[in-house]
Amino acid sequence: MLTEQDMLGDRLVRRKKRRKSADAFLAELAALSPGDLVVHADHGIGRYEGLTSIQVGKAPHDCVALSYAGGDKLYVPVENIDVLTRYGSESEKASLDRLGGEAWQRRKARMKERIREIAGELIKTAALRATRPGRTIETDSAFPQFVDRFPYEETEDQDRAISDVLDDLQSGRPMDRLVCGDVGFGKTEVALRAAFVAAMAGQQVALICPTTLLARQHYANFKARFSGFPIEVGRLSRLVPSAEAKATKEGLEKGTVDIVVGTHAILGKGLKFKKLGLVIVDEEQHFGVAHKERLKALREDVHVLTLTATPIPRTLQMAMSGLRELSVIQTPPVDRLAVRTYVAPWDPVVMREALLREHYRGGQSFLVAPRIADLPDLEKWLAEEVPEVKAVTAHGQMSPTEVEQRMSAFYDRQYDVLLSTTIVESGLDIPSANTLIVYRADRFGLAQLYQLRGRVGRSKTRAYAYLTTETNRVVTEDADKRLQVLANLDSLGAGFQLASHDLDIRGAGNLLGDEQSGHIKEVGFELYQSMLEDAILDLKSGHSERREEFTPQISVEAPILIPETYVPDLDLRMGLYRRLGEFDSRQEVEEFAAELIDRFGDLPQETQNLLQIVETKINCRKACIAKLDVGAKGALITFADGGFPDLAGLLAYVDRLKGAAKLRPDSKLVVSREWPTGEARLNGAVQLSRGLMRVVAAGEQATQREPEPA
Repeated sequence: MLTEQDMLGDRLVRRKKRRKSADAFLAELAALSPGDLVVHADHGIGRYEGLTSIQVGKAPHDCVALSYAGGDKLYVPVENIDVLTRYGSESEKASLDRLGGEAWQRRKARMKERIREIAGELIKTAALRATRPGRTIETDSAFPQFVDRFPYEETEDQDRAISDVLDDLQSGRPMDRLVCGDVGFGKTEVALRAAFVAAMAGQQVALICPTTLLARQHYANFKARFSGFPIEVGRLSRLVPSAEAKATKEGLEKGTVDIVVGTHAILGKGLKFKKLGLVIVDEEQHFGVAHKERLKALREDVHVLTLTATPIPRTLQMAMSGLRELSVIQTPPVDRLAVRTYVAPWDPVVMREALLREHYRGGQSFLVAPRIADLPDLEKWLAEEVPEVKAVTAHGQMSPTEVEQRMSAFYDRQYDVLLSTTIVESGLDIPSANTLIVYRADRFGLAQLYQLRGRVGRSKTRAYAYLTTETNRVVTEDADKRLQVLANLDSLGAGFQLASHDLDIRGAGNLLGDEQSGHIKEVGFELYQSMLEDAILDLKSGHSERREEFTPQISVEAPILIPETYVPDLDLRMGLYRRLGEFDSRQEVEEFAAELIDRFGDLPQETQNLLQIVETKINCRKACIAKLDVGAKGALITFADGGFPDLAGLLAYVDRLKGAAKLRPDSKLVVSREWPTGEARLNGAVQLSRGLMRVVAAGEQATQREPEPA
């Protein structure tokens, strides 16, 4: 019998998705729960008490309730939720600020100075790289032929990452790009194409990975893909026979070896390259400080491509501060299913059941333990309790050849179960293995567990991961947090989210070696991050100081909220409110409205009001309006510090309103209008803010058109 698939192949159908930025990822993830510490940009550290509806005039308005030192309460309207940031992980030692006190403002000003210094140092480091001319590497005419050998269709994100990398290689500046893609989402293909382009342009390429097993797999992969092209691929690791290693080293020095794949051995002092052009670091979270220093020495003017599924917090922070280029691969390959993850105490019956189910559907399993000392007990348990399966053991204290033989036998499906330590953690690709059991999972780190889980579920088959703990022992709070994070992150492409959880649990470390954790404790992680980003942007663009950021205050007597009857789940409502705070154009607000209608049905009046307020706020920010008070008889407009940017335009606007508006001596604008209902007042606020925004835009365009004085 021939099926449609046999004759026509798989159909590749994927819905086009709107690109989701990495920042939006974090914002949705960083959900607040009552009791968390938050930082208000103007009032400092307070405690989040939940969402509450209060009466403004006669209309209900959703607000975020915060409590401060001395029991003071502050209510922040939901449309201004962007003034709040999470404090971060180490909240136990932080003390609350006092409302109306000066301590916070002093602390923030001090902090700003220090951050400018840090940003200056970081920029200097990055600028040194950017000013060094890198080698311009163009794509070869054989590139399309090489691309055709890729057996799958590239995903949207993968395509974008590949073109980002190729653009960097052609830019004439040394590349420093981080490709953060989930386990099995096709990062290796990005590396293969970059390596091909560099090697065909006469440059040498070094691919460095953390384990011998991964190096072996990459080497086989590279050999297969590059066969038939005039490219010599060598390998270096402790599994490589000494004669072959010696020949590879000599070839690198003479320039006869184009690509070398290996472990830390590549970073050895005695190794010389004739013309090194590209360094690819796979799974960078496994390399220590010393290795990274050695890499830095290698790469003064060399292109560097870093691949990782779970970037370490420092790398993630550098990427998010704009110091490293970041490409995120979030789209799963076609037909990929998420791995079902279970966290439970070790139960011999359930584990036997899991191994047998995998065995009877023709697959293989991994059983991973944290220590070599645990392996004999597990071997005995397998032999006695699950005699139906054939098991093989592998760990790092065996001789390289023995590990090689056992792994090859498992690859060739001579065994059903591989019992090992974490040597299988990195990058191994065995599509037939789809059940993973982790013994004593509480002893592993978050990224380790995530990587281990990535060893299964690499084909179209549903995979299962069991993270087990000891039956009669209580796990530590941190370990429990790690396991729960992993159990909850069961969607495909969650590596980036996981890294940000890690950033949260562990903090970001030092970017410069300068001790920053003290600074971060003073203002909280998110605010520190955004202040650092602003300082870096200022220095990059050459502006010494931009106009101080402000959040427009808008008061309109109308009901403004997402009703509980419309979106019952509180966390979801908070997530939607958080997203509203990040919009900066009318189009985004309209797209959000369409999404709400699609997900929850027609918009209630209160939610329509909320969206109008958000649009008004965006316009006010662009028109430098700090405060807009709208009542039944008209509106009072207060401009931000520095005043309205185009005074002549403002006077012309007042003239056009023919006596309905006047500018007061204190520079506030008064508009007289009859707006009896909430709906009329909201509409008036939107129209006023749009009008003033257009005046600013017209003034900016006129300035740009003016010719430079001779």
